[in-house]
Amino acid sequence: MNKHSRLLLLICLIVQLATGFAQSNVSDYLADVKTELKKEWPKNRVVNLVFHGHSVPAGYFKTPVVNTFDSYPFLAFKRIKELYPNAVVNVIITAKGGENSTNGQKRFKKEVLVHKPDVLFIDYALNDRMTGLEKSRKAMEKMIKAALKKKIKVILLTPTPHQNYNLLDTTNAYEPFAQEVRDLAKEYKVGLVDSYETFREELNKGHKVTEFMSQVNHPNKEGHQLVADKIVAWFE
Repeated sequence: MNKHSRLLLLICLIVQLATGFAQSNVSDYLADVKTELKKEWPKNRVVNLVFHGHSVPAGYFKTPVVNTFDSYPFLAFKRIKELYPNAVVNVIITAKGGENSTNGQKRFKKEVLVHKPDVLFIDYALNDRMTGLEKSRKAMEKMIKAALKKKIKVILLTPTPHQNYNLLDTTNAYEPFAQEVRDLAKEYKVGLVDSYETFREELNKGHKVTEFMSQVNHPNKEGHQLVADKIVAWFE
């Protein structure tokens, strides 16, 4: 093998390693799902989008009020239907207020997989701060692996804000949990909606976190819309 061939092989190996540990690409990860969404009657079928997690995807605003249709699953649903007017789409909420990933994993088979998701969204990091990184990662990995075994497309979400923790402080208690979700997305080559970074970008633009919150740990409609827009990007 000459010097040029060895150099070319080295470059290929570096590229393979780099892409092997990258999260899925927005442009092609849901290609099969988007193909199904484009089909017209009588060739189409029901496409199930399942949102699993805690109170935020469940639609809690100022507790105990649940504003279902202003929550990010349904704001995203509305836009997805605009993109695919001939599609039959179900949005199914398996999220539960106050829950962490450990408890969410325990009911995963009976209450989530039973719906046969085409795309599964998992959003637990906001509540997992009380659980700890080790238990959180273990539970998240179990859910991801179980879904991938069923050939379900998975999209993970980093946490939305908690007003007691400064998003612009990179040493705050939620930073490791946001990074954990990013790392899991890369390791398992699944999708990522980086809500945490999205809100931080808004703060860096000069906005205040209170503009996007209905209470200390629940977004308002404007906050949910930020997350919904990032979800929709996977379907465009």
